[in-house]
Amino acid sequence: MTHTAAPLTPPYFRHEPTGPVLPLVCDSPHSGTEYPADFGHAVPLALLRQGEDTHVHTLWQAAPQFGATLLAARFPRTYIDPNRTLLDLDPDMIDGEWDEPLAPGEKTRLGKGLIWSRLDERTPIYDRRLSADEVRARITHYYLPYHQALDEAVQARYAQFGKLWHLNLHSMPGDVYARLGMDPNLPLADFVLGDRDGTTCEPQFVALIESFLRDKGYSVARNEPYKGVQLIAKIGQPAQQRHSLQIEIRRPVYMDEITREPNEGFEPLQQNLTALLGVVAEYVSARV
Repeated sequence: MTHTAAPLTPPYFRHEPTGPVLPLVCDSPHSGTEYPADFGHAVPLALLRQGEDTHVHTLWQAAPQFGATLLAARFPRTYIDPNRTLLDLDPDMIDGEWDEPLAPGEKTRLGKGLIWSRLDERTPIYDRRLSADEVRARITHYYLPYHQALDEAVQARYAQFGKLWHLNLHSMPGDVYARLGMDPNLPLADFVLGDRDGTTCEPQFVALIESFLRDKGYSVARNEPYKGVQLIAKIGQPAQQRHSLQIEIRRPVYMDEITREPNEGFEPLQQNLTALLGVVAEYVSARV
């Protein structure tokens, strides 16, 4: 985790295929750990880091070996969240006029919209309102470049092959049900596969990944409690041979949620995900 004074240029890591190229794109929009100096948060950094999908891009770092493009945000999602629409913004956060139309949704209600307002019901991130210029700068220097890079990767592979598979990579806190205001006693699976209730990805691909993970001893759920948000909704169009799947990993499987350091499960998980990428590559190769 670092602080950065100037805007990150570019605000993402992009790793191109090192193996035979496939129409496979992986992205980790929430694993960034470089905190801009103009963040101006009022909560301790240790608490703010609860929003990170820490280490996720490292868990999947073998993707380019299997012909995939791997994109990962460098900035934290609490600063601005690439997995939200530009409409999903709380107007009460902004000090000044905002000319564009807004349509804040459930994520904003939870304090986790385009720009997070709080970590939970009791923990606001700011002790101030953000200026309209601040918000626009975050969109210009971070959000839009990330989306442009992802769009470029997706469109290039789709144009080349006429098909595309996209893995949207995340992790989730062990107490996610409580954070979502749901029954905290509900059991949380090790992996949650989100395809927005079957609308963003072909079922055979989802079943392949679920079966592999179960065979490795992990518990797997579909669309509960996460279905996927903006990125897979935008990219996943199965009728056009564009398949997008969100993969959530329960953080205690691979790291200590307090220190953010990898635990004893990290290396076995990374090895299993590398093997999974090999299976995915075989599946995609057979269909192009």
